[in-house]
Amino acid sequence: MNSNTSSSTDAAAHQNNLRVVLVTGPSGAGRSTAINALEDAGYEAIDNLPLSLVPRLLEGAAHSVPLALGIDARNRDFSASGLIELIETLASRDDVSCEVLYLDCSKNTLIRRFSETRRRHPLAPAEEPGIGIEREFDLLKPILVRADVLIDTTEFSPHDLRAEVEQWFAPKSGQKLAVSIHSFSYKRGVPRGIDMIFDVRFLRNPYWDESLRSMDGRDERVASYVEEDERFDAFFVKIRELCEMLLPAYIEEGKTHFSIGFGCTGGQHRSVTVTEKLANALAEGGWQVSIRHREMERRAVASPDLSTGKLA
Repeated sequence: MNSNTSSSTDAAAHQNNLRVVLVTGPSGAGRSTAINALEDAGYEAIDNLPLSLVPRLLEGAAHSVPLALGIDARNRDFSASGLIELIETLASRDDVSCEVLYLDCSKNTLIRRFSETRRRHPLAPAEEPGIGIEREFDLLKPILVRADVLIDTTEFSPHDLRAEVEQWFAPKSGQKLAVSIHSFSYKRGVPRGIDMIFDVRFLRNPYWDESLRSMDGRDERVASYVEEDERFDAFFVKIRELCEMLLPAYIEEGKTHFSIGFGCTGGQHRSVTVTEKLANALAEGGWQVSIRHREMERRAVASPDLSTGKLA
């Protein structure tokens, strides 16, 4: 079988996979609104299904529409380890395309929302909502870093959230492709589910400049240092042109999400700079782009700022 036939077969198989979106995040961040938006977009929506029943659900009759499953701390058998195990199980299946939608929100906003609705927090039914919110932030840390799509609803109205969910999972425009760009460290392994990966360890490394070591690739000084490498401009032009050529082709193949990864040694400098630069270039070209910096997110999870509810 030639490579063209093989690629077409793989693309067709991917298109026929059952799309499963796991919707999670802290209570009050908008999970119900997101579930309703997905249901209105044609998904079969099930909220608070016990984790143990998800595999049995998928083993039943064939599903003609994608699934949206709401999962949070109120689920009967919820645990972070159990949800991670479920994500890995679904990711290993050839007939399922699994995505994790994580809805985040600041602590202060969540406290205000609980106060306005006079609801009790499920993890602190007899205590102040802030205590339950902190417990839930801590409980969900391992899930946050596994998210495929992360939406911060702090400044969102329900209408804003619905529009954002529809953009990601039910785009109505002609484009119909959401692009996510990830930076990562090869020391921690290649991220799962990345469609196209580039190794940028050949670029000059700001780590060896003590004045830049503690910064990251979003800082202009670090970015300038990386971009001064004589190979950078030619490399970046080719990467951008490759994306501009391939993304429309993936739309034709029916893909709705495409992920690009850039890896370096520590996931802090070079990969972050290239990720930011490519995301800006594609956004300027009209593409819907999101950014994930895996190693910086992991460090943030290790030291949350509980005074604001945001991860530092």
